[in-house]
Amino acid sequence: MKALWLDGDPTLRDDVPAPRPAAGEALVRVRRAGVCATDLELMRGYAPFRGVLGHEFVGEIAAAPDAPGRIGEIVVGEINVACGECRECRAKRPTHCERRQVAGIRGHDGAFAESLCLPLVNLHRVPDSVPDEAAAFAEPLAAALEIPRQVHIAPDQRVLVVGAGRLGQLIARVLRLSGCELAVVARHARQRALLEAADIPWIPEDAVPKRGLDLVVEATGSPSGFALARCAVRPQGTIVLKSTYQGLLQADFSSLVVDEITLLGSRCGPFPAALRLLQQGLVDPSPLVDACYPLAEAITALRQAAEPGVMKVLIDCQA
Repeated sequence: MKALWLDGDPTLRDDVPAPRPAAGEALVRVRRAGVCATDLELMRGYAPFRGVLGHEFVGEIAAAPDAPGRIGEIVVGEINVACGECRECRAKRPTHCERRQVAGIRGHDGAFAESLCLPLVNLHRVPDSVPDEAAAFAEPLAAALEIPRQVHIAPDQRVLVVGAGRLGQLIARVLRLSGCELAVVARHARQRALLEAADIPWIPEDAVPKRGLDLVVEATGSPSGFALARCAVRPQGTIVLKSTYQGLLQADFSSLVVDEITLLGSRCGPFPAALRLLQQGLVDPSPLVDACYPLAEAITALRQAAEPGVMKVLIDCQA
């Protein structure tokens, strides 16, 4: 099988053994896969991983021994593979399974390949009206939707998103549906143009009001982004941390206590809701696609995705 393999440096291989579905799993032929910032960070050594990269995808179920009726479904997949037996799984928190594997990230081969295997329970059928290029955004769009699932966002609240990259753009498109007073900190002209086209206000860093925002979403994963979010949030406000940080993050925790700031980590989210937004046209991610490469040119796809200002790069895994 052809796949993009990470073992130190990424390499395109055509000798990776094709996966076989175990009990409760399905074999999925990957149609489109999206390059995420996490993929790029794994290549830089963010976390130890050896195997097939990629975790944002849409594909077709090619084999499912325990559910033959699902063969032929076009699906997207949740990436956390849970054991189903630990304390967190029994408490219905499978994304925090104590023994979880994560497709393309930890202990489980991912989607930059001709096929992958995932549990049937992880796979969600894509509505017929949603094209592959949009369905490939289901995983990060679900992650964006985790924010309103964790925090009530009222129409009269002032909300700021710090960061207008791939994820920040999706978060902004989700949060604007609440009717809140929304703004996004955007540095680059392309980011600003995409926000303007979606009728989402943007502001430069030096225009961020101090201690004036009810809710701030930090989507840069950088210490400077957190510092800006901390400066912007009002007393008794909330900061949602939507990106992981490499290394240790320094913060004045005494001021967080005095101002009674809520810090909230936010990771994976609801796939059915993401697919509904795509089906209803409430979120259109298509303007965020900058390029699509065949799997044979996956290395080139990764290089372009790593360039400053580039949004989503897709890989056609059947080309």
